[in-house]
Amino acid sequence: MTAFLKMHGLGNDFVVFDGRKGAILLEPRLARAVADRRFGIGCDQVIVIEPSKNGAEVAMRILNSDGGEVEACGNAARCVARLLMEEKDVGSIRIDTLGGPLLCTDAGQGAVTIDIGAPRLDWTEIPLAKNLDTNGFALEAGGQSFLASAVSVGNPHCILFVADAERAAVAQFGPLIETHALFPARTNVEFVQVMSPSRLRMRVWERGVGITRACGTGACATAVAAARRGLAARKVDVVLDGGTLVIEWRESDGHILMTGPSALSFAGDVDLVALERGS
Repeated sequence: MTAFLKMHGLGNDFVVFDGRKGAILLEPRLARAVADRRFGIGCDQVIVIEPSKNGAEVAMRILNSDGGEVEACGNAARCVARLLMEEKDVGSIRIDTLGGPLLCTDAGQGAVTIDIGAPRLDWTEIPLAKNLDTNGFALEAGGQSFLASAVSVGNPHCILFVADAERAAVAQFGPLIETHALFPARTNVEFVQVMSPSRLRMRVWERGVGITRACGTGACATAVAAARRGLAARKVDVVLDGGTLVIEWRESDGHILMTGPSALSFAGDVDLVALERGS
């Protein structure tokens, strides 16, 4: 049996395995079985904590519910950071991810602030399939034309500003844009309403997952895109289906700071061999 924790950040939920003392080999098929909400444990992403090879306290692997490994997940990073800061009785830790290192600090009252680093704004860094102005470009999908922005914060995001986020056709256009030929690595898709210069309403289609209640890196990318377009200030509340994140695109060094909660739902044990056999 293998121990796990079920955690979430604003309803974006994770199954977390600790592989620091013994390797936990999660291939795509097994990750899909763990994430399955009917036959497995159920989650948006499967997280494996591992020893770091780069001097950080830990490394974090992130596998989406479709089994694909991805570069970054801000909500999961807050959950892992909270676990480790409590375990080590420290106020900050560093986590390695495929998208780069994340410095995480205790923000008080159960919240964690993560320094995501500087956004990547060049078309080659998103990446896009061709040279476009990432601050605003025409995107055709499903017979409609959108004015889109693109930002990478370790993983790719396509941001669409809409008049009413509640009525946005996320389920219709999210999968079409995720797999659009313009995004060779696929993309997360954010549908964003500007409520005020300091408040944004965001709904999200996550790459390899679908609609989720929150996306930390999506909130970061949204805040950057809104500031670049002159639609919002550099510090904003981003209101997600699961709650609110505070995002600051710091002027001094260009780094993005994300602050929000994390929660432990329950702990358990799972027979991974039996789970994979039944998948």
